[in-house]
Amino acid sequence: MEKLWLKSYQQGVPAQISIDDVPSLVALFEKACTTYADKVAYISMGREMTYRELDEQSRAFAGWLQSRGLAKGDRVALMMPNMLQYPVALFGTLRAGCIVVGCNPLYTPRELEHQLKDSSATAIVIVENFAHVLEKVIARTAIKHVLVTPMGEMIGGLKGLLVNFVVRHVKKLVPPWHLPDSIGFKQALSAGRQQGFKPVSLGHDDLAFLQYTGGTTGLSKGAMLTHGNICANVTQALAWIRPVIRDGEEFIVTALPLYHIFALTANCLTFMAVGARNLLIANARDIPNFIKEWSKYPVSIVTGVNTLFNALLNNPEFAKLNFSTMNVTLGGGMAVQAPVAERWRAVTGVTLHQAYGLTETSPAATINPLDMKEFNGAIGLPISSTEVSIRDDNDHEVTLGQIGEICIRGPQVMTGYWQRQEETDAVFTPDRFLRTGDIGYVDKDGFVFLVDRKKDIILVSGFNVYPNEVEEAVALHPGVLEAAAIGVPDEHSGEVVKIFVVRKDPALNEAALIQHCRTVLTGYKVPKHVEFRDDLPKTNVGKILRRALKG
Repeated sequence: MEKLWLKSYQQGVPAQISIDDVPSLVALFEKACTTYADKVAYISMGREMTYRELDEQSRAFAGWLQSRGLAKGDRVALMMPNMLQYPVALFGTLRAGCIVVGCNPLYTPRELEHQLKDSSATAIVIVENFAHVLEKVIARTAIKHVLVTPMGEMIGGLKGLLVNFVVRHVKKLVPPWHLPDSIGFKQALSAGRQQGFKPVSLGHDDLAFLQYTGGTTGLSKGAMLTHGNICANVTQALAWIRPVIRDGEEFIVTALPLYHIFALTANCLTFMAVGARNLLIANARDIPNFIKEWSKYPVSIVTGVNTLFNALLNNPEFAKLNFSTMNVTLGGGMAVQAPVAERWRAVTGVTLHQAYGLTETSPAATINPLDMKEFNGAIGLPISSTEVSIRDDNDHEVTLGQIGEICIRGPQVMTGYWQRQEETDAVFTPDRFLRTGDIGYVDKDGFVFLVDRKKDIILVSGFNVYPNEVEEAVALHPGVLEAAAIGVPDEHSGEVVKIFVVRKDPALNEAALIQHCRTVLTGYKVPKHVEFRDDLPKTNVGKILRRALKG
């Protein structure tokens, strides 16, 4: 496909990037720590950590790993929410030449066992709240070294003790556990300082992360992301945001979990490279506390998913925040709905820019220009050094404006799935474009539009119905908080649309909602069934799980 998108780039954004001067993520990290040594890197529950402290403590953690016999290429699992221990362990693992395996703290024993066995991780850092889950499966894994940390361990002092007391005894969030050979985080850091750290030679081809996909279609797979993949995506993101950010001055809030690829690359790594302060939110579902934390700081950058933005907008305290310092809001992970984007701009005065990517693309593939003043519904332009091809089921590129599968090629695309060659071969075209499984099109200006997931399309009497379109139409009703659309069997039309709705207005009924849909949707797209629920099933980052609704 002709690179039409280049003509729509914001001034100053290059067509191509190079990572020749960025040999590894460790080199990127160490440069940031030197450049911004005395600036605050992370804030968690009021405790600040400077880049100098992060450098020293991650070095100590790397030393501890080496003292336990872990070497280049070994896998280290991290199972924590957003807390200070996470970046320390993350960068320490990379500095030791090991591969990071991010684990969702809410994993069931079955899910955790699968990921630990599949990755053959030999060490794990886990917050004590979930140590009981590890206890149930550890005997069937390769884990030899266990580091258990309380929530407040890195906060320190009286406040840290108070945090741990509340977590353990007031909220009772720590079930009993027994892992006899485990040690504490600070104990490990102390041992690592005494041991010392030996730098490890790393290059673009070395693996940095086994980033597991959500597993909504079965057991999750580990996308192999190299230092080169992630360095490329950070460099691409920096090239894109450079016109609107200030080195050493930005303040980003991280509500999405760091074990998810979006927050990992965008919040943790990209904004580390420019010396930003990073406010870690341990539980983004606690919207009142999230808003309370936000209110204390001059936030300039916000990333999130549609459901998070929607939840913030529906809390009356959010509108009372001071948005004068806010510069950029970036939405991804799922389709951003126009009603949410419009309300966001009305409340904050800042445009909600939509971006798109996958775990397999490190993740950014397309981003909207950050000088746009209005939400345009597109998922953006292919970023520097990235190609997009829209293809039919026979792997032929469709004409401009036609709908097909979005395929991506670029330096940020994974090398493949860990120990799954057959699945790796299936997801790549012969010319090495990644098949995303998403349906979309490219317009005359090079903007990419996402229509829906290929597997989620509803077929009504031979017509394609895209759930995203139905959900956005339903969300236009003022009495709707959240909605999800699926197809259900029908003897006359094959399938019909069913909508699941969380009400904002308790008086909203099925008849009123269907009548609303008839005013904004063609007849065959109008839901035939409505089910009201108190909540909808979501992934760890808040993406609604349609597949769970089909069960």
